[in-house]
Amino acid sequence: MATLGTGVLTLTLTLTRFSSSSKSLFTHTHTLNYLLLPSLSAKTTFLHNRIHHNRRLSFCCRGMATSTAASYSNTVTAPYGSWKSPITADVVSGASKRLGGTAVDEHGRLIWLESRPTEGGRGVLVLEPETPGGDPVDVIPKEFGVRTLAQEYGGGAFTVSGDVVFFANYKDQRLYKQSLNSLGVPPAPITPDYGGPVVSYADGILDSRFNRFIAVREDRRESSLNPPTTIVSIALGSNDVQEPQVLVGGSDFYAFPRLDSKSERIAWIQWSHPNMPWDRAELWVGYISENGEIHKRVCVAGGDPSLVESPTEPKWSPDGELFFITDRKNGFWNIHRWIESENKVEPVNFLDAEFARPLWIFGMNSYVFVQSGKQRNSIVCSYRQQGKSYLGIIHDVQSSTLTPLDIPFTDLDNITSGKECLYLEGASAVHPSSIAKVTLDDDKSKVVNFNIIWSSSPDSLKYSSYISKPELIEFPTEVPGQNAYAYFYPPTNPIYQANQGEKPPLLLKSHGGPTAETRGLLNLSIQYWTSRGWAFADVNYGGSTVEPDRCSGGQFIFWPSDEIFIANNFLFEGYGREYRERLLGQWGIVDVNDCCSCAKYLVANGKVDRERLCITGGSAGGYTTLAALAFRDTFKAGASLYGVGDLSLLSAETHKFESHYIDKLVGGEKELIERSPINHVDQFSCPIILFQGLEDKVVPPDQARKIYQALKEKGVPVALVEYEGEQHGFRKAENIKFTLEQQMVFFARLIGNFNVADDITPIKIDNFDN
Repeated sequence: MATLGTGVLTLTLTLTRFSSSSKSLFTHTHTLNYLLLPSLSAKTTFLHNRIHHNRRLSFCCRGMATSTAASYSNTVTAPYGSWKSPITADVVSGASKRLGGTAVDEHGRLIWLESRPTEGGRGVLVLEPETPGGDPVDVIPKEFGVRTLAQEYGGGAFTVSGDVVFFANYKDQRLYKQSLNSLGVPPAPITPDYGGPVVSYADGILDSRFNRFIAVREDRRESSLNPPTTIVSIALGSNDVQEPQVLVGGSDFYAFPRLDSKSERIAWIQWSHPNMPWDRAELWVGYISENGEIHKRVCVAGGDPSLVESPTEPKWSPDGELFFITDRKNGFWNIHRWIESENKVEPVNFLDAEFARPLWIFGMNSYVFVQSGKQRNSIVCSYRQQGKSYLGIIHDVQSSTLTPLDIPFTDLDNITSGKECLYLEGASAVHPSSIAKVTLDDDKSKVVNFNIIWSSSPDSLKYSSYISKPELIEFPTEVPGQNAYAYFYPPTNPIYQANQGEKPPLLLKSHGGPTAETRGLLNLSIQYWTSRGWAFADVNYGGSTVEPDRCSGGQFIFWPSDEIFIANNFLFEGYGREYRERLLGQWGIVDVNDCCSCAKYLVANGKVDRERLCITGGSAGGYTTLAALAFRDTFKAGASLYGVGDLSLLSAETHKFESHYIDKLVGGEKELIERSPINHVDQFSCPIILFQGLEDKVVPPDQARKIYQALKEKGVPVALVEYEGEQHGFRKAENIKFTLEQQMVFFARLIGNFNVADDITPIKIDNFDN
């Protein structure tokens, strides 16, 4: 039956089936509510359209599915944690495609980068089909993979100009160019072969004036711990590959080299130790001479020592004005512009919201220029307030008026300007990581079309009745007057109910970064737990930010943050500099206290079982997990994924980008020793399982091995899983699956008091299995 109400279309489907095993009838009632957004035409319909081969999900809509539920007349009573779920570890690993950016070619066709776990995590450039409903095309041959190792976390691994795509190849880290009109012709290298992947490039842009490619280069030929980073130019005119020439050097780090339309000026961001780019950075403009060299430089922002700011994302407008984002004065990243004639900076908007994200990876794109009906250039931008993303447009930079644009996404990453449209990378509690094609009206003031054309998990709708919706909770911390935040996911399964009076076990996740943020998005790795009868808490402790997922994003425990979003590295975006700096000097204290406070809050409110509290986390979240188990007695078991056990060792061995980060987060040698879990093994008493990639350069394998050996000798139940060929985060489908299943069965055996419904062969647990 379909009934049409004011702005809402409701479909109710009732299915009855006979079960041969139970000799009874089962009735399934599915109610589908489609909310029509007020700003959209009532003539528009909402469809679900699965596109063959690409496994994409297309929403041709003015609205979105806000609720999909199923109720069952007969439910099975079983202990929490033992429920059977169709969201298997195979489903999770298969749905773990990672989005690495978008671009358009000269014809307006979309190109995106996706990582495929089923192909060992290979990054593939994909070109949208020429006609709707057609098959997308892989741009690069199978022997290539798109990924840069610059700053380990990468990002900005490809650039499209006209009908040519430039990309970094993972295996040798060289740059290649590929004609989109001649996909049968193999890609051609444009940088030298140094005998191995020792030089990486990122964040590139074509300079058509001098027929060269400009990019950030990280050169590890002489040192892998302290490689020089520069902005280089790469000649394209010769048939012979030439050595890149340094355009800009001298600082520790560079990002966002951006040319104006005439290639007469170049803007860039630079910063140096001990700062991270969100602590302090500088925006410079260089003037390019007739021979292609930079003959004059001007510091636009960040040069005043009395003004704390971290400018980011410089971009030249079609009119030749320089815009950028900085957090001067109010502590929030707002859009600004440079008045070149006066060398003065003025705000375009002034709002307690974040219009940018921390620069964990290269190639972020939070705003674009579009032409409105009156031939004026407007700015379409994403911004974040109180943990939620919004899309808006600024028509007049003089008046600074920001007009919100209604879209279904509650979380946004990059924006790409297409041909009479926009492409948004986003997600929500009911949409996994996706690309949406958005069309605005002639006045550029309303969304008239919103189509999802790519999804990391196109099959997620079939599990809608099993999806646990996140509840944003605010809980008191140990600091009087200070609160922290978390997303709480209750156990959800339409077939099962728990025994009366039983409380569910809790898995609490501590995110990475540690200045990262967790978001309340559709994530099947979380639903894997909740659909089996676990409660799940995703904590944003003090100091949380937002980053494209090193350890979260797509599937929070599996993805590295080198192209991302993952996983998920992070400020609690929308809360500004003051909130994200709460962790400075307090890592290992604030994060641990807030995670413990969240678990206690959920116990006190009757949400979870006090005796079955578990904690997990990757990278910095792995450190918080180990520290919580060493210094507190709140949790009964834990799982650390490529986590830090020895802060002093991390400070000595980690990569250049974060080599001084720990100084700000912890302090001197005394604090490093005091807060390292490896130095307090005698305080561990509960079981822990460790997972580690053997090619990890961010948190080297010795971290996991040292803590494992120490706990084994102490007699604590412990297990260690090591993966060949994995780095900081797990990309291969088989390892994603194994990690998820082994956590589940480890917790069930040690503290769960239930048997898992899945057929999982557990690994040996030292000091537990004979």
